[in-house]
Amino acid sequence: MILTVTLNAAIDKRYVIDKFQVGEVNRTTSTQASAGGKGLNVARVCHLLGEPVIATGFVGGFSGQYIENEIKKLGIEAEFCYVDGESRTCINMYDKATGVQTEVLEGGITVTAADEERFKDMYSKLVDKCNIVAISGSVPTGSSPAIYNELVAIAKAKGKKVLLDTSKDYLKSALDSDIKPTMIKPNTDELAYLLDKTSISTEEAISAAKNLFDKGIELVVISMGKDGSVVAYENQLYNIVIPAVKTVNSVGCGDSMIAGFAAGLNRGLPIAQIIKLASASGTSNALSEATGFVDPAQVEELSKQVVVEKLSMI
Repeated sequence: MILTVTLNAAIDKRYVIDKFQVGEVNRTTSTQASAGGKGLNVARVCHLLGEPVIATGFVGGFSGQYIENEIKKLGIEAEFCYVDGESRTCINMYDKATGVQTEVLEGGITVTAADEERFKDMYSKLVDKCNIVAISGSVPTGSSPAIYNELVAIAKAKGKKVLLDTSKDYLKSALDSDIKPTMIKPNTDELAYLLDKTSISTEEAISAAKNLFDKGIELVVISMGKDGSVVAYENQLYNIVIPAVKTVNSVGCGDSMIAGFAAGLNRGLPIAQIIKLASASGTSNALSEATGFVDPAQVEELSKQVVVEKLSMI
């Protein structure tokens, strides 16, 4: 069983517009709405890949009820912690003329220390049911700076593998903590923030993967978008080459990749197969208009095209 954690859940809306014009009235050619937030994208893809999954996190108001209902409609078990306020809506506008995507993200709910304690109690019980815990995304206003470290520590104390996909100060804090997550997956922008750089080369990504592994992260994945990824695991560095595709929707690709890693780890697959499953899942999402969605048959075909190259030993 896989547990996904989405502390800042959302309703994700995708607007497809023929030619977006700033300052003008724009009409959509299609609109999609789904239960969103990075962890819920992970839950949906895990489910599509055939893995049993429980989704948890904070929600609030009528939007929170919509999010929970949408997740349950998919056949995914949901155990959310309700708080005051209204869960956020996140909008992705896709301009068909240029291929440019623009996102507008609401701030969402505000949580209290008492809310966090209620959630940690719920979370601890849910962790007991699962082998893999995937914690993803941003946090609500009012969250403790240590909330992710505390969630990682609870799961690690119970012998679970923890995949943490977050950014900026919350990722920095996790790396400085005595109890590290099992896996992290920063993209090049997130890695640049960690290293105080404006951009990251492939060589710098390889060096960073090695350094993060040396810090005690068992599985380090540096995601480089269409250029694949760099992976450090069990004292071995890998370069991952993914098939070239025409991206339809880049939103949710990283979440789909996390879901692939969670699924592969839950199945106990060899690392090369896990990497191929995860990389193919991210690529399949890129080919779908829906966010946090993969076609299992397509994932299987794409995984055959993923190349896992061994680099140096660490």
